Amino acid sequence: MFSIAQITVSVGSTRATCCKDYSYSQTKSVTDANLSHDVRFLSLKTRGEKDLFYCVYLILLFSVLETPWCSPIKVKHGYANCRTPQGEYYKNVLGTRCDIRCQKGYELHGPQQLICQSSKRWSGKVLCKQKRCPTLSMPTNGGFKCLDGAYFGSRCEYYCSPGYQLKGDRIVTCMDNKAWSGRPASCVDTEPPRIQCPSVKEKTAEPNKLTARVFWDTPEGRDTADGILTDVILKGLPPGSHFPEGDHKIQYTVYDRAENKGTCKFLVKVRVRRCVKLNAPDNGYIKCSGDGNNYGAMCEFSCIGGYELQGSPARVCQYNLGWSGVEPTCAPMNINVNVRTAAALLDQFYEKRRLLIISTPTAANFFYRMQLGMLQPAQCGLDLRHVTVVELVGIFPAQIGRIGVKLLPPSLALQLRLLLRIPHYNFNIVVMDKHGMDKERYPFPATPAELFALIDNFPLRKEEMKLQAEIGQSCP
Repeated sequence: MFSIAQITVSVGSTRATCCKDYSYSQTKSVTDANLSHDVRFLSLKTRGEKDLFYCVYLILLFSVLETPWCSPIKVKHGYANCRTPQGEYYKNVLGTRCDIRCQKGYELHGPQQLICQSSKRWSGKVLCKQKRCPTLSMPTNGGFKCLDGAYFGSRCEYYCSPGYQLKGDRIVTCMDNKAWSGRPASCVDTEPPRIQCPSVKEKTAEPNKLTARVFWDTPEGRDTADGILTDVILKGLPPGSHFPEGDHKIQYTVYDRAENKGTCKFLVKVRVRRCVKLNAPDNGYIKCSGDGNNYGAMCEFSCIGGYELQGSPARVCQYNLGWSGVEPTCAPMNINVNVRTAAALLDQFYEKRRLLIISTPTAANFFYRMQLGMLQPAQCGLDLRHVTVVELVGIFPAQIGRIGVKLLPPSLALQLRLLLRIPHYNFNIVVMDKHGMDKERYPFPATPAELFALIDNFPLRKEEMKLQAEIGQSCP
């Protein structure tokens, strides 16, 4: 049995007394800054020494709460996320690791993680400082004013001197990435330079031309600010150019140093005097210079094979907007076989038809009959190439000549052989162009393909093929 009347136990800052035969009704909070809960003494009604020592036991039990832990972490403008070796119940004990984070707009100065060491101290010191953006540049001819300097969240507003306009964002904000929002601001000259263009320029094209040469003085710009301008920029043809028919917009642009733009425009109007447009005659072609009906243009006419031109072979568009000459027509060719000489006969074909002259000593000649047989299905190709077939058959005085269904007198047929020096006693073919030139001779029959290939290489034939293609004239 113990005769102790009372026992006082001190544990750190905690002081408790157990008294014999007295009630210990004090409820004291034992709170450690590193604990997440409170430990309270129980109220005891002491009955004797046994209960007294039980009270001491409880007080001593609380002493385990005074383990040497680190002080609580308090991060201004931030927070700590801690993990302890003993679990969530024990905080800030030895070995506790705390990850440090800062609030938005603040940045961490110090280590990102602190460890509770045996010295009851944390492994380092941390501080969350407010983020700061770089100092803004003062715009020329302007300035700015800020609500809170250059710290995070501060708003700054730019302004410009009278006569200048702000280019960029007027209000910028210091952002979390320590950069200013928006675009850099500058103050620029707001008044554009001035430039004066000439009035409308009108001109008529010269004869047989579709363009007119137009001149004017290049305008000069004037800046109202510092007087400094860039070169004058032209959009359109320069003065002295040949302008085609129609309205042409000419534009001049000039810039000052602040990139203000000054612009002026005017029109160049070119007119072409025109006659009524002509058409090709029936069974004929038309070929015109220039644009076909402009003042000074000339139109030439020709006829397809088997037709001859009647009227003016060429007409010119005159200043009074009328055509010279007489309207042409194409009439079927009428060959006069009753002329006295071979030259007179050939003159009827000059510049109109090509000649394919077939000479044979007898109508029974094998080559002659073969040649006629080959030409019969090729009549369309011959007409397309303006070819007239002339047959000279027999030996004088029993010889005859034939052009289609018309017969040549024996004397005229003889003159033609003599003029062209065609043998009387042998088969022979002579090809002549539209100018009466002897182009090729064949002592044997020639196929249509050979003849067409030869004729298609004649200079005039190339132009004919172009005209025929334009109107869609061809053989099946």
